[in-house]
Amino acid sequence: MARVTVSYVDPGVAEFGLHNALMTIGDQFLEVVSPTTDGTTAGRLLDKRGGDGGYMAIYEVDDLAARDAELAERGVRVVWRVDLPDIATRHLHPRDVGGALVSIDHPVPAGAWRWGGPWTAHGETGTVTAIAGLDIAAEDPVAMRARWADLRIDHAVRFVPAGPRGEGIDAMDVVAADQSRAGEAATIGGVEIRLV
Repeated sequence: MARVTVSYVDPGVAEFGLHNALMTIGDQFLEVVSPTTDGTTAGRLLDKRGGDGGYMAIYEVDDLAARDAELAERGVRVVWRVDLPDIATRHLHPRDVGGALVSIDHPVPAGAWRWGGPWTAHGETGTVTAIAGLDIAAEDPVAMRARWADLRIDHAVRFVPAGPRGEGIDAMDVVAADQSRAGEAATIGGVEIRLV
């Protein structure tokens, strides 16, 4: 299976009762978190889904002010808001979006990532070069797809029928550097990782 290395551990996630590890995949990140205290949002999701699984989808945007207005108009609650000189972030309430905790972030400059530590885009591309998409399980995939599209957060997401674990991120496609490996898959941390 594909191998990536940890590029940074962000001590700031302790605010949420979490420990994390970040891995650079092309110009994107894969973040693995684990609860360190009881009662975390991530821990409640793991309990609800009966074990490990996908948790959050983060999108970089360049029109956060317009999106703030759209979120308010659509009744989407923001559960964590940060406005700093180099990044503005909105974590959207999972019950208002469905399927995952979603963050929309506006970094300055574009492509920067305050919480990624010192990193270089495309610094490690020997195994995988990009995250190509997610499968999000939904009780009603058509309705969830429509909700995400209405919020303009449906890029590279497939909505699939939920199985016994319920709604959440079930799979992730990553682009294989060696295309002869496309089609390989493994389940890691409760998420099926597929080379495409």
